[in-house]
Amino acid sequence: MPRSASCSVPTAGTDVQGHSAALRKELGLFDLVMAQLLIIIVPDFIGTAVKAGTAHVFFWIIGTVFFFIPLAAVVIHMNRRLPLEGGLYEWVRIAFNDQLGFLVAWNVWMFAISYVGIAGFVTVGFASYALPEAAWIASSKPTLALVSVAVIFVTMGVAAFGLRLGKWVTNVSTLAFLLIVALLIFSPWLHMWRGSLKEYHPLSVVIPPLTLFSVSVFSKMTFGALCSFEYVAALAGECRNPRQDLPRSVLVAAPIITLVYILVTSAVRAFVPASAEDLVAPMAQALSRGGAQAYGVHGIVLPAAIGGLFVNYIATFCIMFGVCTRLPMVAGWDHLLPAWFSRLHPRYKTPLNSILILGAATLLFGIASSIGVSIDEAYELLLMCSFTFYALAYLALFAIPLFSPKQRGLRAGPWVKLAACSGFLSSLLYVILAVVPVMDLHDSSSYAMKIAVAVISTNLVAVIYYRTIGRKSASRAKFAESRADSR
Repeated sequence: MPRSASCSVPTAGTDVQGHSAALRKELGLFDLVMAQLLIIIVPDFIGTAVKAGTAHVFFWIIGTVFFFIPLAAVVIHMNRRLPLEGGLYEWVRIAFNDQLGFLVAWNVWMFAISYVGIAGFVTVGFASYALPEAAWIASSKPTLALVSVAVIFVTMGVAAFGLRLGKWVTNVSTLAFLLIVALLIFSPWLHMWRGSLKEYHPLSVVIPPLTLFSVSVFSKMTFGALCSFEYVAALAGECRNPRQDLPRSVLVAAPIITLVYILVTSAVRAFVPASAEDLVAPMAQALSRGGAQAYGVHGIVLPAAIGGLFVNYIATFCIMFGVCTRLPMVAGWDHLLPAWFSRLHPRYKTPLNSILILGAATLLFGIASSIGVSIDEAYELLLMCSFTFYALAYLALFAIPLFSPKQRGLRAGPWVKLAACSGFLSSLLYVILAVVPVMDLHDSSSYAMKIAVAVISTNLVAVIYYRTIGRKSASRAKFAESRADSR
């Protein structure tokens, strides 16, 4: 029997906390708030929101009510019950069983691999706006491959040095990003004041027609842009006061995130029509088309702002990559992966072997995705694949307050259960509509097939591994531990 099938919550928590004692306690409340803002506010889905046109404010509000607030409620509930290194993986493993926990960890791992895999696409896209004379690099696949290698090596390096360096990368880049966001948000008002923009209504609420396209855009905005509140919980063992600071970071960050998404989307729409929008770098495009000119120093503001946005992306990749390297480490503690994944650097206390494997897989996934398709389509494929993996993990997250066995002590009160139902349905909607593109494609059926094959085949690999190796390893470890305890 898998070890978690019969263990109590306190026992499982004690096991993980014992291993976590060797980790550095680097993160305080401010660091966690900055990490929440960095991870959740991603420009990728601002591009999707622009496709909603005048209905984007309505979609952001509905998404906040039916997904974002429910997610915050469930994450706060789980952070208070199980503030453990490994976060969502440990929550699901303890709430249900080893197999489901392993599958959740696998899908979050695949999410990080495919999302960080877009690093090369983002880099060449931003470079084409910052350096107009080098716009050709945005369509050069050899350049894309070289840039992908460089950026992924940077993320691996930051992860190897640990959170003592990583938290400063996060904090500084997040503060710089918020400054750039403020410049973009206020730029339409400056254009209005100068008379170069006739009208601007950033908070106009328009109800869209009920079509497959509008529902697809809504599902991608809702899940893609508003997920990840639980992501930094995987670093609970590296927080100074995880039981208090993780829930507080959610409460502080939530209103900032919603407001930023609404106002930034409106600002982008003021300068870029949906038909001509760049899905890879929508904020950079808006800055180049009017945002920077609003301040009268276009030649200085534009390169600096686009550079700041690019650094923010790199910092996002670094923290997502770094957090995800903890999942194989914790799975090694639970004997679901070889102990090799859990070996820590003697000085920095980081899982170097996990970092190496994750880096190699990310590079392979990112370069392979661009074979046979345009760069824009490859970017969209990676983005949709990554968040589909993530949405599958979220189905398990929202199932915990509803369906975990009562003896595990993780079921919630009626309001959190209602929130979990809403979050579960929102995540399921995303999974179903992930194959519906928001951009014009030559062959949309091939696009849908690639996403479905990638998600299904990788999960089959995970199931096969667990049933042939992982379950047996956990059972042997449990038997050895029980014999040691009896002596």
